[in-house]
Amino acid sequence: MGTNDNVKIVLPRDVSFIISELEGKGYEAYAVGGCIRDSLLGKTPDDWDITTSASPEEVKAVFQRTIDTGIKHGTVTVRLHGRSYEVTTFRIDGDYSDGRHPDNVEFVKNLDEDLKRRDFTINAMAYSEKAGIIDLFNGREDLEKGIIRCVGVSRERFSEDALRMMRAVRFAARFGFSIEESTYEAIKDLAPTLSKVSAERIRVEFEKTLISDHPEFAREFYLLGLSKVFLPEWDACLECPQNTVHHLYTVGEHTIRVMQNVSNDHIMRLAAFFHDIGKPVSRKTDKKGHDHFVGHPVLGAAMTVNIMKRLKYDNATIDKVRVLVERHDDRPALTIENIRHEISGMGKEIYPLLLELRHADVMGQSDFHREEKLNRVSESRRYFDEICSENDALSVRDLAIKGRDLIEMGIDKGPSMGIIFDELLAIVLKNPELNERDSLISLTKSIINVIKHGEPFVYEGCK
Repeated sequence: MGTNDNVKIVLPRDVSFIISELEGKGYEAYAVGGCIRDSLLGKTPDDWDITTSASPEEVKAVFQRTIDTGIKHGTVTVRLHGRSYEVTTFRIDGDYSDGRHPDNVEFVKNLDEDLKRRDFTINAMAYSEKAGIIDLFNGREDLEKGIIRCVGVSRERFSEDALRMMRAVRFAARFGFSIEESTYEAIKDLAPTLSKVSAERIRVEFEKTLISDHPEFAREFYLLGLSKVFLPEWDACLECPQNTVHHLYTVGEHTIRVMQNVSNDHIMRLAAFFHDIGKPVSRKTDKKGHDHFVGHPVLGAAMTVNIMKRLKYDNATIDKVRVLVERHDDRPALTIENIRHEISGMGKEIYPLLLELRHADVMGQSDFHREEKLNRVSESRRYFDEICSENDALSVRDLAIKGRDLIEMGIDKGPSMGIIFDELLAIVLKNPELNERDSLISLTKSIINVIKHGEPFVYEGCK
């Protein structure tokens, strides 16, 4: 067993307690996997997993509060001080006939056998205060070299669970590592088997790659043949040229630069990823060889919804990303009134995200008129700040009169009330100073009178 007693990892109190309690009963126990990797990298682990020679029933006998979270696969959750710690019995996996899950697991008493079944060398290290580092596959060396390498034979690891191919890219993106050559080639060969993996599991690895410090690793999904399986629209982006003075790169390479210029918030990275997804299918080349992408934001928004549903995203996330994709290329005349209308159409919370996306979009283009484009974004932000400081009404709920006021004026709940509120909001967006109760009641009376005569209402006092 490869050990290194010179390396000391400071275990959290609860983790140290669990390990010592198991050792005290005559079992082996170690912190294992990602928590050891992150500790060696000087990062604070999010979770601490423990592996032990004790069977699940033996683990349950040692601790007072346990949960049978994955008892079939040897995992018991130990609860201490309001936190959960997964304790898993040493095991080897049976055949993976579906390419996703082992058909069965066999509990063993040997840590070496347990570590052999893990995906990558950097995730196959264990530690206890008693034994020190257990590193059978040179995981520490791979950490130092910045390499993602499979434990054992790469093809076997990926044949067991095809999602590991996505995980290889995700870990490379997270740490800025390279994927070792034989591991890389095995992914290219086995990429089609990713079709066996559920959309939910793929989505997790895809998004973690996008929100990493290196979103450019999304390119690897294409180069490895993985996106051909789960997101062929991305392949089309990387293969789509942009012959225009506004661009230097293919749609995909431009997209990567946009992702690099937004924050790593998942909504922002997803919006950046999808913002030009409609360009390849909307591309038209004129007689001079110049490309045009008319209508790509609206088309791209529809494609984004379909793709995100395919990847099983929740509706709230889909809707936010859709709005940003659909509106990212809008260029109304730059007036404070138009900015009010833009904010009103999407909400005060999402508008700053739109400005961030537009800024990043410019930074991912050529320098043609770049200063002018950036000034436009800055001016929009200045107007936004002014609107917020003045607390201008931007939605029906911001109006100084409510439904009960209209009911008192004889208006029933229903379409008529909605029409009146829409008319009042349109007036206030143009003239925010009119958002006070007496003015709105007077305007409402005029609107009601016009509606009774079956004519469209036009407010003559608008500036």
